Amino acid sequence: MARSIRRSLFAALAGFTVLICLCYTGLAVVIAYVTEDMLVERLLEREAAAIERQSERHGSLPRPASDLVTIHASRDTLPAVVRAASAPGDLRAEVFTRTGQHYHLKVRDLPDGAGGTRRIYLLADVAPVLAVSKVVQDVGGVLIFVAAALIALALLLAWLLARRQVAPLQTLAQEAQAVRPGGAASFSARHRQDEIGILAERLESSFSALQAALRRERDFTRDVGHELRTPLTVMNNTLALAGTRPLGAHELGQLRAGVDELRATVDVLFALARAEHLGLDDFDLRDCIEGALLRVPGADAWDEECLALTLPQQLPVRGNQHLAQLLVDNCIGNALFHGGPRTRLAITYADGRLLVANTLDAAHAGRVQGFAHGQNLLARVARSMGWEIAFHPGEAHYRVEILPSIPSLKKPADFTAISPPSP
Repeated sequence: MARSIRRSLFAALAGFTVLICLCYTGLAVVIAYVTEDMLVERLLEREAAAIERQSERHGSLPRPASDLVTIHASRDTLPAVVRAASAPGDLRAEVFTRTGQHYHLKVRDLPDGAGGTRRIYLLADVAPVLAVSKVVQDVGGVLIFVAAALIALALLLAWLLARRQVAPLQTLAQEAQAVRPGGAASFSARHRQDEIGILAERLESSFSALQAALRRERDFTRDVGHELRTPLTVMNNTLALAGTRPLGAHELGQLRAGVDELRATVDVLFALARAEHLGLDDFDLRDCIEGALLRVPGADAWDEECLALTLPQQLPVRGNQHLAQLLVDNCIGNALFHGGPRTRLAITYADGRLLVANTLDAAHAGRVQGFAHGQNLLARVARSMGWEIAFHPGEAHYRVEILPSIPSLKKPADFTAISPPSP
């Protein structure tokens, strides 16, 4: 398509150039011939005026001042070619002959001295003074060569202009064609201060948005297949036991935990799928932490042996509060789930990092309503807000380190600390 645009532009410029050259050439020729005819007419007018003055003074016809002009008292004395090309009533005529003569005829009525008039015919053979025809005969070849050279130069300039003007569009088309699914779109013309730059910028943003949408769709499809398979399998196995015996409290708890896990997983997946449309604002991360702790069953019975908080009075961060709440709920839920019923939870903020640490009791399996998602989902939640997250597993402790985005010109307030229990 780019080559077609260049050829079309070249054809338009070349056609316009040739048309202008032909029009101006034709106009110049017409002006030259009209000027030549006007000069001859002025010559005959001056000759006729002189004859009229001489006839009025002396009553006789004088000899013409120019040897190109002859006076005829009768139409019968005119050359046969002139009589054939003009009518008796014509007062002026221009006659071309094949033998090289070029006649201009002018008819005048002069007073005859007896109160009447007599008609005279002024005939001029102006072939010797026709400059335009002479110039065409003498230097016509040179004029044609110069005109052809100028047209060739104009066509060359039109080709160069078309190539230069269309080159950015060709480059843009090649770069757009080179973009592959999943690859980053970058167009060199996006910094241009013209319509091509605007087009390149819009294309780049559109390509990037499309790639992000496709990436979110791919991740969503993968996560649905990966994260929902385990709780569905557990629930299916539990329900299979219902056909052989009544479900006990343990199985019902597994079903409830599976349903809660499915609901929480779906919430996270849809939040990630809508991450591009969720704006980033400043909010207090401490509220998210406190809300997550209050939603844990049995949190009102915790003491210093179970929970240690070292947080500032306010913890301003920048991100999406909904995603941040999901992230904190997930980290706390996982800590309680995998740590067991006797786990000790410590949440600390220091040096711009939020630490969620818990002890591990390998002898008991914990169970809590809430989140139990994989690290991949947690990393994607944090990355969608521009945060960082790291996981540090150990034999006796498990620690999650979160680095949130801090609003500019804002620092956390003074700490309110509750000493964590000794490991």
